[in-house]
Amino acid sequence: MKAPADCHSMPELRAEIDRLDGEIVAKLVARAGYIDRACELKAANGLPARIEDRVEEVVAKVRARAEADGLDPALVEDLWRRLI
Repeated sequence: MKAPADCHSMPELRAEIDRLDGEIVAKLVARAGYIDRACELKAANGLPARIEDRVEEVVAKVRARAEADGLDPALVEDLWRRLI
């Protein structure tokens, strides 16, 4: 993976963005697999599909990670709430 500053042309930069987009989609697919399994386990154990305390815990974690890494925490929160 090249650092953004190491990309010296738009095609080079776009190739890196496209590569990252592919990785992000692959990670979302993997995450969805875990969510599907959580749904199965919750149903088998009589748990509700949505547990608000857990939702807020997840959102707080990703907000903190975004803020620590210099990304807009409100943007990340919005994305995660849509995922959840």
